[in-house]
Amino acid sequence: MPVRQTIATGQVPVKIFTEELEASARAQLENVSRLPIVFHHVAAMPDVHAGIGATVGSVIPTRGAIIPAAVGVDIGCGMSAVRLTLRAGQLPDSLKKARAAIERAVPTGFDEHRDADALYEAASPLERRLACILDKHPGIVARQRDGRSKWVRQMGSLGGGNHFIELCTDESEHVWVMLHSGSRGIGNAIGTYFISAAREEMAKLDAHLPDRDLAYLSEGSKLFDDYVEAVGWAQDYARANRHEMMQLVLDAISPRLPSFEVADAAINCHHNYVEQERHFGERVYVTRKGAIRAREGELGIIPGSMGARSFIVRGKGNPESFDSCAHGAGRRMSRNEAKKRFTAADLEAQTQGVECRKDSGVLDEIPGAYKDIDRVMADQADLVEVVHTLKQVVCVKG
Repeated sequence: MPVRQTIATGQVPVKIFTEELEASARAQLENVSRLPIVFHHVAAMPDVHAGIGATVGSVIPTRGAIIPAAVGVDIGCGMSAVRLTLRAGQLPDSLKKARAAIERAVPTGFDEHRDADALYEAASPLERRLACILDKHPGIVARQRDGRSKWVRQMGSLGGGNHFIELCTDESEHVWVMLHSGSRGIGNAIGTYFISAAREEMAKLDAHLPDRDLAYLSEGSKLFDDYVEAVGWAQDYARANRHEMMQLVLDAISPRLPSFEVADAAINCHHNYVEQERHFGERVYVTRKGAIRAREGELGIIPGSMGARSFIVRGKGNPESFDSCAHGAGRRMSRNEAKKRFTAADLEAQTQGVECRKDSGVLDEIPGAYKDIDRVMADQADLVEVVHTLKQVVCVKG
């Protein structure tokens, strides 16, 4: 059976698709299950681990309300991947130039594009919608200096943390480009603003929550409607950001690799988002915090760490997971703990054969800080089937 354990201490049960569950993540899942707005059950994916308020790797269906902190501040964070006609045997012995070209083309960390004018074509479909949101809630921009143009300059940028761009090869020696990013600073500003607004609303109602980060906005209120509009915009921006970044990467590597074309349409999937869906006979809001949708036949991307395998998968539409699956390997330790436990020499050893940074600045992303991706995949055999197995040969970290 895919459900490995069930917690039945709240208003609804929590169904967990792994035997590995840290105490802090269990407590968070129990807290979510006690909320009166949660529908049917909460599902915890095989990569589940503690987050802020809601657990990373959880799927939370709610009736008549949304929890902004469960969606989080990197709204629409997700993956994109394309397969190229290029074969592994055609790659040069050294991929340093390809990596350097990507790093020049795509801003990482806090960097952004200098020329906003060049990005307005990609950004313009989103501009009018954002203006309406910011007119109603100018406090969003106050959280991001020069916010009205900053979001444009960040279009097609990677960000930091666990965001990455990779060149990979699959089981048939095809080369892939794969990347991971979200809604950048503007998504963070939107998320932070509405998380604070939800807390204030709960305080007005004198609501007693198991965790203040589980404050929710109720359907029918103006704040709820405004959040749905804003979170939808941020999710669209995140998708557009990945599309723009993918074009920048392809343009950057094209002169430095043998001639190639994109073989298939891009796979593009969110793993931090909320969407209205029908499950168990009812229309509900489904928040996937560190999980991807895996409807029957739907393609998705499940990355491992920067030294492990990644997977292109096809969903099986399992109702017990609300048509969902894991979004990656999942952390097994905090960033601070990883920095204390590992050295640059460990990073060098664990990323052997990958053209990437191997310095202490990315030590928190060392493969050893993540769960075993093969175990995660084994735990979700009833949620997805593997279509392609990828191994990275270049990794650019945020």
